[in-house]
Amino acid sequence: MLTHLQIRDFAIIDAVELELRPGLTVLTGETGAGKSILVDALQLLAGGRAGSEVVRHGAERAEVSGTFDLARAPRELRPWLEEQSVSAASELVVRRVVGADGRSRAYLNGQSVPVQLLREAGNILIDIHGQHEFQSLTRAPAQRSLLDGYATLTNLVSQVGISHRVWLELLNRTLTLEGKARDRDAKLELLRYQAQELTALGVKPGEIETLGDEHARLANRGKLADGSQAALGELYENESSSAHAGIARALAILRGLASLDVKLAAVLPMLEEASIQVREAARELERYRETLDVDASRQDEVERRLSAIEELARKHRVTPFELPGRTQELATELESLERADLDLAVLRRELAAALATYREQALQLSGKRMAAARALARDISARMQTLGMTGGRFEADVTQDGNAEPAQHGIDQIEFRVSANPGQPPRALAKVASGGELSRLSLAVQVSCAQEESRCMVFDEVDSGIGGAVAEIVGRELRALGARGQVLCVTHLPQVASLAHHHLRVTKLTDGRTTRTTLSELTAAERIEELARMLGGIEITSKARAHAKDMLAAAGQDGGNGGEAPEQVTADTVRVRVRPKR
Repeated sequence: MLTHLQIRDFAIIDAVELELRPGLTVLTGETGAGKSILVDALQLLAGGRAGSEVVRHGAERAEVSGTFDLARAPRELRPWLEEQSVSAASELVVRRVVGADGRSRAYLNGQSVPVQLLREAGNILIDIHGQHEFQSLTRAPAQRSLLDGYATLTNLVSQVGISHRVWLELLNRTLTLEGKARDRDAKLELLRYQAQELTALGVKPGEIETLGDEHARLANRGKLADGSQAALGELYENESSSAHAGIARALAILRGLASLDVKLAAVLPMLEEASIQVREAARELERYRETLDVDASRQDEVERRLSAIEELARKHRVTPFELPGRTQELATELESLERADLDLAVLRRELAAALATYREQALQLSGKRMAAARALARDISARMQTLGMTGGRFEADVTQDGNAEPAQHGIDQIEFRVSANPGQPPRALAKVASGGELSRLSLAVQVSCAQEESRCMVFDEVDSGIGGAVAEIVGRELRALGARGQVLCVTHLPQVASLAHHHLRVTKLTDGRTTRTTLSELTAAERIEELARMLGGIEITSKARAHAKDMLAAAGQDGGNGGEAPEQVTADTVRVRVRPKR
């Protein structure tokens, strides 16, 4: 439900902020006062197309934002928000900004989203109906959704969707395995050759690093031998100048002096330890030099091994370090392909069982849809007779296609058809010519199919081309629809306005230089005056006022502004400063 609407620099509007409530809210006013601006703003909020022309002259951007209460939101909204990773607790703020350069931006709870996602959210939250805005009812998915909602088939539709996903997953796995099976022999031969080649090479984890270190050592063994021999000489073998000889001479001197000063005795253990460390280092260098005296053929052997590994790695398009993993991958793929026939047979049996389950549930759904379609057709056809479409007939055509591939929504093609006049064959809704008939038919369908968690429904001059008793019936249908949700209606008929739960009046004033429009929720006395204006024209007579009061009393409102409204809240007048277009 839409609870708050804010519009800035949109068309000729400077700024407007409006609190909205459940029930039927009508907007009235003189022709050209700007009643349809709210409808246009909601269309923009619902993801409608927009360019720079919607931006008020002299402004940088137009901005429309709406706050929706999620407590009575359609069921599909929360899963959709979770799918889009949009956080929402108790309300959703939808915002649309259009710049003077025509660029558009969209936000859901402050999170920037593509306009396409805003359009998807708008299709869930808002349903706009008018002579030229017959949106949802002309779309096949919306017709199917309305029929399923009318028959309370949501759970069964969900079961069919789950069965479809199970079948689709098994089908994809089967097709993948069948594709492998077609090339099985050639693929098996190639895989066996590749696996044998890798197994024969037998690269072990860590072997490449070890070979690399050994190759570097062998390639530089001359330099390493010379360096280690020089270091050994400096440490130990040069009798007169080695580190070991120097430490020995230092020890001899200090042992003689330690008897003269005990402080020097503390140095002796450190020098003795250093002498031991130098001897150990010398022994390690001697052992290292011995390892360098290897067969020269070992270097060739290491180089051949590394070359073979690099060549096989290039062949398999992996790095040498990835060869052990590649060996395991080929072994797994080979094993899978060798048992493909067995797996394929099992998958085909599972696929056939999944398809049988799907078709059983889809046929059950189809039967319930056909029964519901007949009931819906009778219900809407009866409503059409009271809405100025005497002799009109509505049909909900449910066609099964049992041979078609399973679809998420079942095996049915659903099409709403209507004959607006006696003797005419029913035609698809999109081909119905009269805008007024479309609006009233939309009203009949929405009243018949309305659920407790209804979208915000907007009717723009739904009463076009009707009057008298039919207009009152239209008003009562709108009121009944509003009692279960939220309805906004732009109307010129007092019969419709008198039945509203809430009444807004749009008035445009100008002094020749600037234009000021006021948008106000009417009090009891003001409603009488507005209805009298709508009844009587320029001069409001006492008879017109009396008639207006009688109409409100007949509607059960006693001239008040609410009656059966789901909630009563006192609203202050909202004034909008508007600058004229140039």
